Order: sequence, then structure tokens, then C-alpha cells
Amino acid sequence: MTKSFCIVGGGVIGGGWAARFALNGWDVRVFDPDPEAERKISEVMTNARRAMPMVVDVALPEEGNVTLCATLEEAAEGAALIVEAVPERVDIKRKVYAQIEAVNTDGIIASSTSGIMPSDLQAEMAHPGRLIVAHPFNPVYLLPLVELVAGKQTDAAHIETAKKIYRGLGMYPLHCRVEIEGFLSDRLQEALWREALWLLHDDVATADEIDAAIAYGPGLRWAQMGTMQTFHLAGGEGGMRAMLAMFGPCLKWPWTKLMDVPDLTEDFVDKVGDQCDAQAGGLGPRELEIIRDDNLIGIIRSMKRANWGAGAVARAHDDVLRETPADAAPMVTQDRVVPIDWTDINGHMNEGRYGQIFSDAAEAVMAAVGADEDYITTQKLSYFTVETTVKYLAETHAGERVVVHTAVTEGRGKKLRCFHEMKRASDGEVMATCDQLMLHVSLETRRTCAPPDDVAANVDALAALHAEE
Repeated sequence: MTKSFCIVGGGVIGGGWAARFALNGWDVRVFDPDPEAERKISEVMTNARRAMPMVVDVALPEEGNVTLCATLEEAAEGAALIVEAVPERVDIKRKVYAQIEAVNTDGIIASSTSGIMPSDLQAEMAHPGRLIVAHPFNPVYLLPLVELVAGKQTDAAHIETAKKIYRGLGMYPLHCRVEIEGFLSDRLQEALWREALWLLHDDVATADEIDAAIAYGPGLRWAQMGTMQTFHLAGGEGGMRAMLAMFGPCLKWPWTKLMDVPDLTEDFVDKVGDQCDAQAGGLGPRELEIIRDDNLIGIIRSMKRANWGAGAVARAHDDVLRETPADAAPMVTQDRVVPIDWTDINGHMNEGRYGQIFSDAAEAVMAAVGADEDYITTQKLSYFTVETTVKYLAETHAGERVVVHTAVTEGRGKKLRCFHEMKRASDGEVMATCDQLMLHVSLETRRTCAPPDDVAANVDALAALHAEE
């Protein structure tokens, strides 16, 4: 599929989609009749440009163009993928589909609806087989989940195509195999929200207390395990079976009002709204979004180290984007943005992170000479660092894009010595250097040993190439 893509609707979700696609190199055309659409999309893009590069450990592709179109037809014509993100009303969505079909008969139409059945959405379409639901979660540019749902007339091949597209964007496409209102995630989170509204309505707890009951406890667990695995662990050695035996009888208690919905009277809406405003503590939406994004970045990066959940998705995205450095002189071994969790109390990059980025640069050199992860795993051989000399020449701040240039300065026998220069991408200023000596080792004896002939030859060749400079 060509990377021609359009969005109909430029609100919070449409803007988030624009950011997710554009920052992955797609050109995006957007139509939204709202006179404030350009400003709103621009604000989402600003947040995304700051946050999304901090999740990945490699350079993102060159950013695609985001073009605001005067008409829906101009946006949709020729697009291979059309994202619909208009208000949650079937009549509005069907009207939009009719306009799309007047100019585009073969692009996949992906509705961002959070709960309307795709069979209802495609009922009046001329080409209903190409409509799917692709339901994301705000902020779209950070959260990886996208629920994919087919309607009764959907061509199954489009679901498979959509999976490939969203994986390429660093997302986790969850195929909801059974078409049901609200799909999976919204059914779960809205059950909780409905109970929260009752607790507030009946003055059992304030908005602040209800959120504390989640944010300081179950919410932290849910970020890295779902409800089922969480309760499986809570059952101890007996797992879920023990949990159900222990608490099963309680499940029959009439302890919730989950089957009822509180009346959203004007007074009740004001009550909820006033308490949520007070919770914000005077912070505006943009300020809260930055706090939210920074915390999400930290959570995802934490799980990335464990290759778990959303972190595993982020690592897989890195692998898609990562390129083996070319045998140039010097080699570009790192090209990335400094994430927020790499900074310290002085507001700049912690010295320990310089060690990490130079270590990552060394691993890129190792991969280039054949000592990659497969080599380490199968041959039980690797290189260990035995000496580094780091010089800190300029402050490095979160959000700055940096590149590391590496030269192999010694490559004889067991030795592999590299000289790294970390530069600010915007002006080329050298911010730090590192002279690093590594020795080839056996991971079985934990002692030094000579590398095999092919790796040794590659090291020799790189050292000779870099000596010419």
C-alpha cells in the first residue's frame, strides 16, 4: 500500500492519528470544517513531536506532510487509507461515507468509533467490504492499542492489511473477533466509569478520592497486566482458581449498581465537572497533557527494558526503524532523541546515560562486525568493555536529537577500541566524547579469547577504513 492517507475529522482523535502517521513518515491530508481545526491539530502535533521520539531509541523517519484540505472530497480522493473520526452519530458517519464513495471506491475506510457496530456503519455503503473499525486510545501518538473490528460485510483481507499498517506505526492491533457494542476496552473502562459516577452521585466519594483509589493501586497494575493476570497473581500459588474459590461467593453480592446508569441531570453534570476542575489544581489541558505524556513515556520505557506489554510493542517498533550502520568513516552508530527519564535534578542528561548511549553505540559497532545478538546467543561469545574515558563538553537536554559518530581506532586480536563523538543533530556541536576499549570474551569461561576469523576480519577492515581518515 502506498502511504497516501487521509483523515476526516481533526479533533482530539483525528489530530492524534495525524501525529502518529506523520511522525512515522506518512503524508497526511485532513478535512475538518471546524474553523479552529488547524490550530487544534497543530497543538496535538506539538505535543506529539515532543513526546513520541522519547519512546523510541532510534531516529524516527523524516516527518510526513500534514495538509489541511478545503473539502472532504479533496482529502479522500486517491487515498489508500481513509480514517473517519467524526462525531459518534450513525447518520453523520453514513453521510461522510457517501461523500467518500463519490470520489474513492477502493481505499480502506477505518472508523475511529469507540462503540458503534461496524455492520451498522456499512449498511448503506456502495462498497461496504472496505469498512473496518480501527479504534485508538488517547493520546493516539503514545498509546499502542488499536482495536480492529469487522462488520458483517467487511472483507477479511482488509483486517489483515490494517494489522500490518498499524504494526508499522508501532501500535498493537487487537482484532476483536466478535462484533459487539463498545468492543472490548470501552466495555471494560465504561463499566468502571459508570460505577465511579454512582459513587460520586451518592456522595460516597469525591472525584479526587475515586481517582486516588485507582491511580495509587489497581491502575499501576493494569498498566502492565490486565485484570485476568492481576487476579491470577493475587490467588498466590493457587492462581485464578484459588481467587474464584475465595471470592466467588462475593461476586453474587448486590454490591454495585453496574446495571444502572445515573441520570445525567444538569446539577449532576455540574457536580462532576466542578470536582474535576478542582482536581486539576489550576492546570490547563495543555499542561495536564504534558504531565500525562511524560508519565506515559516513563511507564512505556520502563516496560521496554523488560520487553513486556506496551514496552515490547515499543521495542518491536525500534527494530522496524533501526538500521545497521554502514561501513562509513566515521560510522553513525546512534541517532535518537534524549527521553525525559534520562535527565537529573540539574535538568540535563545524567552522566549515567552518557554511558548508556556510548554502550548502545558500541553494540551497533559489534553488530556491524558480526557480533550481534544472534552471535552472542548461539556462539556464547561477545565483547566486554574494560575501560572508558568520557568527556562532557556541553549540556544535553530532554527532547534534543543527538547523533553518535564512531571510529574504530584499534582492532587487533582480542582488542576493539572505539572513539565516539556525541553531537547535537541541529548544529553538529560535539557534546561528549568517549574512548572505549573492549575485549573479546567467551561467555562460557568469562575470560578473554580471540574472535573467530570472520569477526576478526571485519574488525580489521573497519579499523583500516577509519585509520585512513
